[in-house]
Amino acid sequence: MTRPDTPRDEWSVRSDDLFGEGATAKATVDEHGIVTQWNEAARGLLGYRPAEIVGRPAAELLHDSSPARAEVPAVLRSPSPPGRLNGRVTLLRRDGSTVELGLLAHRRTSSAGAPEWLIVSAVPRAGDAALDEELMRRSFLEGPCTMAVYDTGLRLRWANHDLERVMGLEQEEMRGLRIPEILPGPESESAERTMRRALETGKGQRLELATPMPGHPRPLAWSAVVAPLLDDEGRAAAVMLSAHDTTAQLTARQRLTLLNEASVRIGSTLDIDRSAQELADVAVPALADFVTVDLLPAVHDGGEPRPGPPGGHVLLRRVACRSVFPGCPEAVLEPGQVAAYPEFSPAAECLKAERAMLNRVTDPAVARWADEAPERAAMIRRFGLHSTMAVPMRARGTTLGVATFSRHRRPEPFEQDDLLLAEEMTARAAVCVDNARRYTHERHTALALQRSLLPRTLPPSTAVEVASSYRPADSRSGVGGDWFDVIRLSGARVALVVGDVVGHGVRASAAMGRLRTAVRTLADVDLAPDELLTHLDDLINHLSDETENDNDGADSGEAVGVTNAQVGATCLYAVYDPVSRRCSLARAGHPPPVLVTPDGTATLLDLPSGPPLGLGSLPFETVELELPEGSLLALYTDGLIESRERDVDKAIDTLRRTLARPAASLDGLCQAVLTKLLPGHPTDDIALLLARTRGLDTDSVATWELPDDPAVVSRARREAAERLTAWGFEDAAFTMEVVVSELVTNAIRHATPPIRLRLIHDRALICEVSDGSATAPHLRRARAFDEGGRGLLLVAQLTGSWGTRQTATGKTIWAELTVPAL
Repeated sequence: MTRPDTPRDEWSVRSDDLFGEGATAKATVDEHGIVTQWNEAARGLLGYRPAEIVGRPAAELLHDSSPARAEVPAVLRSPSPPGRLNGRVTLLRRDGSTVELGLLAHRRTSSAGAPEWLIVSAVPRAGDAALDEELMRRSFLEGPCTMAVYDTGLRLRWANHDLERVMGLEQEEMRGLRIPEILPGPESESAERTMRRALETGKGQRLELATPMPGHPRPLAWSAVVAPLLDDEGRAAAVMLSAHDTTAQLTARQRLTLLNEASVRIGSTLDIDRSAQELADVAVPALADFVTVDLLPAVHDGGEPRPGPPGGHVLLRRVACRSVFPGCPEAVLEPGQVAAYPEFSPAAECLKAERAMLNRVTDPAVARWADEAPERAAMIRRFGLHSTMAVPMRARGTTLGVATFSRHRRPEPFEQDDLLLAEEMTARAAVCVDNARRYTHERHTALALQRSLLPRTLPPSTAVEVASSYRPADSRSGVGGDWFDVIRLSGARVALVVGDVVGHGVRASAAMGRLRTAVRTLADVDLAPDELLTHLDDLINHLSDETENDNDGADSGEAVGVTNAQVGATCLYAVYDPVSRRCSLARAGHPPPVLVTPDGTATLLDLPSGPPLGLGSLPFETVELELPEGSLLALYTDGLIESRERDVDKAIDTLRRTLARPAASLDGLCQAVLTKLLPGHPTDDIALLLARTRGLDTDSVATWELPDDPAVVSRARREAAERLTAWGFEDAAFTMEVVVSELVTNAIRHATPPIRLRLIHDRALICEVSDGSATAPHLRRARAFDEGGRGLLLVAQLTGSWGTRQTATGKTIWAELTVPAL
């Protein structure tokens, strides 16, 4: 091909030559091979007028020597003829001469709905060869692709206008040079190797590359085809390179990839700071060189921001930043610091406008902000920040903060497409941050509720020495419903409780509070452990019924999602009596306690499991043990021993070994257990209660078996007074005499034998009268002339507390008299 010198504006094409009907001979043939239409171009080509040929078989126009004469009838008879036929045929003219033409036949449906064939052929015109040559020249020069021709030495021979534009060079400036000499770099060397391979193999090659180009701010991506140009003998005489600029498509794919990466990486936790940091990590360096995320202080604390866009100066807390440089040297603020942003700063402007803003650092507002903040101005000058994007973080109609994207190492400024990408990434991050904010708020509420419901201090007791620890789950799992309690009972006894409500969050904490209150109320009635768990099981079922009613009345799907879980719990309840040194235990689906005897033997108590609370209609069983003084009981929730990283049996063995080791204090032993067993981020709440048993010596307890005789009352009063005198409580002897007199008299008058009087010297003076009747007394108001009914009222006024409890043989009425310590 030669390069003509004819100017392009002197060349023109007549539209009637290009689109005139006279340039194409047309005819239609029906399914039987009969000509149905014939145009003027066909008449000019073969000489037949339409009236002479329409209605005749089309096969009569075929010369006898034409192979089509035998093929056409076969095609017409075929049950499934092809949709198109093409080839060269020899036709007969009207004057008897022949002409060889290329025909193209399309099978179609006529306006009447019958199948027919449309046959077309181009009418030869004078000057077509010259026109073809010109079109080929211009297709190379002005084609939409970047094209060049290289000789067998891989030196440029021809370049089209688009290549000149891309390179910024004229053809004559590049002619005779190799690609690496025109555009040095590894990409050019790779392209030359591909061209050489095309010359050697004679086959076309494909090439994908991205390379910096002179005059372009960013590398351009190319999809190129290298094809050998063969001479008449089939040898490669040159090679053509045809390339398409795919930078826009590559950039779009990169943005989609980045957006997909953002959707995967952002929001991996329910932690506000982590979610914000993940946005910065994804954006650098793929989109920006430096990214900061600042939140409104109320949002960062898990609270509700003020409605509407903020105005004026805006207080923002830095929560995340990321840079292409280690350590984020561009950052003026450290994470956690709060700064006031003036109303003309990009951050404040985008928050006020509630839309993303694209800025050049030379913009007046940005320059003014930099001038009024010397440290920011110094940072901008030092690193050469030239382009920024400020994008508000909004989720569910609430403004949370702002993400700022900056460039300084990449020379190209942000474009509108970059702003759209930043908006989409920030919107996804904002939803994750808002989810984390809502979770943080609920977690803080649940923690506050749970701490308010758990005992702040354990009551002092002569029966046991206790220590406890509670650890909430990490932020991913949420606060659970674990609880523990130590309850003082009558007769110097103490109840130890550990429980676990199923679920996490505020609802679990609220359910835990209700169960803890119920346990204390039932413990005050002095029920046996199995009876207490039975009543607690009934309460759980009532709570589940209330939950189902809440679901029925829910106004929205969200409400149903919050309340559709049934209430369930596990519990371990133990009562220890320091007088008899016996402990009664029962559990409802809870892990069994560990008992460490004074000799250091640690045993997992084999207690009947019992079903979890809430199943209903299933019995619980109490086990009674005698514990040597100084024994250690360890009650805990399942979070202590259940972990994904460790087998439960191994965890229990570790717990037993740790508890068996000597410790300076129970508090120190608590910490040792938690340190040994807790993972770095526990997934469930953990409650641990340790109790070391004590015993009351025989000098602190006095017991008398009394006959069913009113005369014994005076003796009981006298012996009680003597015992108090021996203990050093002479001042309380008279009051105790009155209490003993009333209780013993009631037992003799209203109950049945056996009758027993017991005095206990604990933190208070305890008087107990037991009898064989199960009928519990109650206070009543005596009328003026009643002979009785005033005894229990008198006891209630003289003592600090009194009550009754059921026993295996009847009941016990007790009263505590508070006395000053000796």
